[in-house]
Amino acid sequence: MNLFSIRDIENLTGIKAHTLRIWEQRYNLFCPKRRESKHRFYDCEDLKHLLRIAYLYNQGHKISQIACCSPEEMARLALEAKPDTDNYEIFINQLTEASIDLDQPRFDKILHNLVLHAGFEKSMISVLFPFLKKIGVLWLNGQVIQAHAHFARSLIIKKMMVAIDGLEKPAYTGGRRVLLFTPAGDHHDMPGGECQELPLLFMQYMLKKEGVPTIYMGKNVPLDMLQLICNQQPCTQLYFLIIPNLNKCDMHEYLKTFSHMFPEKEIVFSGPEACQCSCDLKNVRLLKTIEEKKAFLKEGINVLTS
Repeated sequence: MNLFSIRDIENLTGIKAHTLRIWEQRYNLFCPKRRESKHRFYDCEDLKHLLRIAYLYNQGHKISQIACCSPEEMARLALEAKPDTDNYEIFINQLTEASIDLDQPRFDKILHNLVLHAGFEKSMISVLFPFLKKIGVLWLNGQVIQAHAHFARSLIIKKMMVAIDGLEKPAYTGGRRVLLFTPAGDHHDMPGGECQELPLLFMQYMLKKEGVPTIYMGKNVPLDMLQLICNQQPCTQLYFLIIPNLNKCDMHEYLKTFSHMFPEKEIVFSGPEACQCSCDLKNVRLLKTIEEKKAFLKEGINVLTS
């Protein structure tokens, strides 16, 4: 059984520990277990219950009204609630619950409703990446096992593949074409925002949506394989994500080697650690900001001569 401290619950629900204690004492909303040291702890059912309470409270329900609801009524209200234009917390909470229960039909249904409500691009940016970050925090802190994080990632990747296939395939006419990959290395995907394949697939989706032809190579691609692909399949740009466990020295040497191997192509990279990197190589470009990524998506064909 996965157990949570009151600080874990605070971080996951957004409700301060002090407020949780007051609600417990004043409204008897929940009854946490206690260790021999008298410290509170919570299990998965407590977490799901508190996620619903937090969502209803943030949606404007008074805590005194929530306290009068049975757990079944609370669950129904949470499921029936419609998110505001810029508030998708309900979907994050629902996906968290479904992941903890390893409930694939429910997870798929929530994903389907989310995309219908917000569209695929907004769903990824506003819900799925933040959700995966939350699951990642749970995994790193030992509150969910690796299977929960893998379960969630796999279903989202499946949804993303369907979305990519659903876009019209851009015709390659000898202009811009982007090869996407992550570098080879002795590493493992981390859950949440550090999972490499999801943001790479999302970049492929966005490029395809803009009508840019792509070659998707996926994870862990060695340089010699990239060279072979580039010899057989012309491309103008190579885009990759930074591997978290490459230190600055490794990354600089990698970029130098990469730059010398592909002098006629533009090498573009980004990632969570991009802001920590510096690059002065002629044909290498670092995308640090959202604005730079948007510009990359929409730029013209002659990227090296512009």
